[in-house]
Amino acid sequence: MCGIVGIVDARGRRDIDRQLLEKMNESQHHRGPDEGGIHIEPGVGFGHRRLSIIDLSSGQQPLFNEDGSVVVTYNGEIYNFPELMDELVKLGHTFRTHCDTEVIVHAWEQWGERCVDRFRGMFAFGVWDRNKQILFLGRDRLGVKPLYYAMLDDGMFIFSSELKALMAHPGLVRQIDPRAIEDYFAYGYVPEPKTIFTSAMKLPPGHTLTLRNGGLPEVNKYWDVPFKPHGDISDERAQEELIARLREAVDIRLVAEVPLGAFLSGGVDSSGVVAMMAGLTKEPVNTCSISFGDPKFNESEYAQKVAERYGTAHHVEQVDKDDFDLIDTLAALYDEPFADSSAIPTYRVCQLARKRVTVALSGDGGDENLAGYRRYRWHMYEERLRSTIPLAARKPIFGTLGQLYPKADWAPRVFRAKSTFEALARDSVEGYFHTVSIMNDKMRTRLFSDDFKRILNGYHADSVLQAHADNCPAEDALSLVQYLDLKTYLVGDILTKVDRASMAHALEVRVPLLDHKLVEWMSGLPPEMKLRGTEGKYIFKKGLEKYLPEDILYRDKMGFSVPLASWFRGPLKERIREALLGETLASTGIFDRAFLEEMLDHHHSGRRDYSAPLWTLLMFESFLRNLNGNWRM
Repeated sequence: MCGIVGIVDARGRRDIDRQLLEKMNESQHHRGPDEGGIHIEPGVGFGHRRLSIIDLSSGQQPLFNEDGSVVVTYNGEIYNFPELMDELVKLGHTFRTHCDTEVIVHAWEQWGERCVDRFRGMFAFGVWDRNKQILFLGRDRLGVKPLYYAMLDDGMFIFSSELKALMAHPGLVRQIDPRAIEDYFAYGYVPEPKTIFTSAMKLPPGHTLTLRNGGLPEVNKYWDVPFKPHGDISDERAQEELIARLREAVDIRLVAEVPLGAFLSGGVDSSGVVAMMAGLTKEPVNTCSISFGDPKFNESEYAQKVAERYGTAHHVEQVDKDDFDLIDTLAALYDEPFADSSAIPTYRVCQLARKRVTVALSGDGGDENLAGYRRYRWHMYEERLRSTIPLAARKPIFGTLGQLYPKADWAPRVFRAKSTFEALARDSVEGYFHTVSIMNDKMRTRLFSDDFKRILNGYHADSVLQAHADNCPAEDALSLVQYLDLKTYLVGDILTKVDRASMAHALEVRVPLLDHKLVEWMSGLPPEMKLRGTEGKYIFKKGLEKYLPEDILYRDKMGFSVPLASWFRGPLKERIREALLGETLASTGIFDRAFLEEMLDHHHSGRRDYSAPLWTLLMFESFLRNLNGNWRM
């Protein structure tokens, strides 16, 4: 796994500042501590930081074709590179290495912009073709690997693996995008293709970017989740084929010339991946888990059961229940405001894994692809009610009930009808947006100052989901919300969290449940095989029954949570008050101070649980402090 960076003159062939390129490249040293490389020619500069995984003795980057006219800088793994290499050799191409990087160069020569169709893996890369005077960027289909870019005012185009490398360029204007702030306080992250700055963008998953001399960047989609039904398929056949396809996706991810292992949380997905690995390797699988002192958050006993069943070399470390010293570290790590508090244990499990392995397989992606989140059950329940009452009738009835019903954060979900009533007063996408929002519409309206609301000029964060819903190829309600999560939550939250946490420790994470061939196949399964009654991931769990015990498969999902509510009433009480009411947030003019004070007082007194909004604000304040005043609205 690596870090990439580039500077390309879109208006001519001006000299590239080598010192600046090296500075940008070194800002990502953590992504590739083994080696660094720089290539500069008129109007073009590529940089690379390498974490050596395959072909350790060669494969240094930037890497060239035979005559040096095509150069690539690349981050990721292309798992089908041996087959592609054989095919390209037969077509007359000559290889000097045995690494997947060189396949990209020759695939570009052979297939041009359609080369990405041939790659199976996780990747973000830049190719410069001197003869054609083209810069070509590609990002993998699900967004496992990140790719940022910006067109600067002086005509220089820059790209990188992390936003911090773009921020190292003095030409990047650090003007914060008000729409990104609205998005952040709704979702807890800044969704693709936006970044927190108006001047920079993320290349969306499944997209490429082409920059021709004198032109503007052309962004094109080359892949989407198809949701193409398989037709008649029995439960038994679906179970067998799903396990066979998962095994194959795991198998191709076991190639490495460095120590390899897996995360093992004790949940269904990571346990299923470990079970497949154990059947494919002769040596015991290295597995890593984090345990928590608080039993409400601790899954380590279940991870231990799986480890014992498969005889893994299992390693566990307990995270301090008050492990909040990482707050400022995370702000620097993510470059943008990022409010998923499970970034703390994710950082720790990556830290633990790196002590023993350089590559780790994870179970990410199972919930989105196979309907594992509890919110899918509630959404389908709400959809059944929506289908029986027209929106024109629902809106006034349930809107009024939502206003009148008391907020009951302390109660079991079944008794928290206020959120359900509010969701039922909306259409399907608006209702799902209400479900996934960290801060709902009413709360964000109170959070923002009148001046900031005028700046937003009516922009609303649900437009992110609406835009994806307009492109969704599926027609059923469950597939729609899965599609929305695949396009937003998975890439903007889950994969971003794991990429930054793992690369902070120079650890490569591979994600077999996001193999695009497996994802395509899973998307075509009937919705009732994914969510049957109240059982999410139904067909996956049935298929895994011969591999995992029942209490792994059918217990309630715990997640990777931290005790925010008690932190903000205890050891972080003063810190959160200082952050919310201090000069950093006050100077932005974004927030209504009276509402900030109300949230703090109600949370500290126990009247309301505002832990998620408070954490979101704390991470935003930490992000701003990390900029050291070098930003503007």
